[in-house]
Amino acid sequence: MTVREARPDDLAALVSLEQRNLGADAWPPGLLQEGVEGRVPYATYLVAEVVSAAGPVVAGHAVLSVVADIAELQRISVDPEHRRDGLATALLDAVVAAARAGGADRLLLEVREDNAGALSFYAARGFVEVDRRRRYYRDGATAVVLRRGLGPACGGTDQGR
Repeated sequence: MTVREARPDDLAALVSLEQRNLGADAWPPGLLQEGVEGRVPYATYLVAEVVSAAGPVVAGHAVLSVVADIAELQRISVDPEHRRDGLATALLDAVVAAARAGGADRLLLEVREDNAGALSFYAARGFVEVDRRRRYYRDGATAVVLRRGLGPACGGTDQGR
């Protein structure tokens, strides 16, 4: 498995991942295209590739924005066939590295309050709840806002990772 920056030829795979994993909250293909073409300021689009019999396949993606000292994980998604294979962890590790490289001292994200698996995943990786956003998702679900410190000023303790 490899994590790398997304390229324009990854667009179809990203659109498919968004639609299958994020449903009504999927980003439109045009926005994804702008991102993989590098036309979204402050954003980094990453993909996780796995090797199949047919060659490399994009099986996950993440989108990160970094503005000043704050990074936000806007998206992370893994194909259902490849869940529990370490792709989400590898993507998150790449996001943390990119956020630090961009000068961020904290990483924020939102998770649906009914997504127990994701909440557990992030808690195990040092994220803590800092807020809730009522009716955040299209279906009216609440988002839990999570934060992880990346530097000493924000409680980050894993500087070497």
